[in-house]
Amino acid sequence: QVQLVESGGGLVQAGGSLRLSCATSGRTFENYLMGWFRQAPGKDRKFVAAISSNGGESYYADSVRGRFTISRDNAKNTMYLQMNSLEPEDTATYYCAADRHNGNYFRLESQYDYWGQGTQVTVSS
Repeated sequence: QVQLVESGGGLVQAGGSLRLSCATSGRTFENYLMGWFRQAPGKDRKFVAAISSNGGESYYADSVRGRFTISRDNAKNTMYLQMNSLEPEDTATYYCAADRHNGNYFRLESQYDYWGQGTQVTVSS
């Protein structure tokens, strides 16, 4: 069983930055594709970004491309999401997720095997 714990959320003004972290347990982190999703109040959970197991490839939702950067440190079993130029529309609970099989449908929730509990990000206007 893999446990994922997000941290780094908070309240920030529009235009500000936050860095989210996702710490994982277990010794197989380097084998997993990892992703970030977010869920705004009253809305479905949506894909934000994903990163390949070795960190060589990253993928973004159109809404965050150019503002957010996903990265990982396999030596620390940790993934990150650097969020810059935040907008009120980025307000949501952010979840990290792990995919054991490194599938191609990384934009779909169903591809992921493990999920964190989420961290709240609130962007004020």
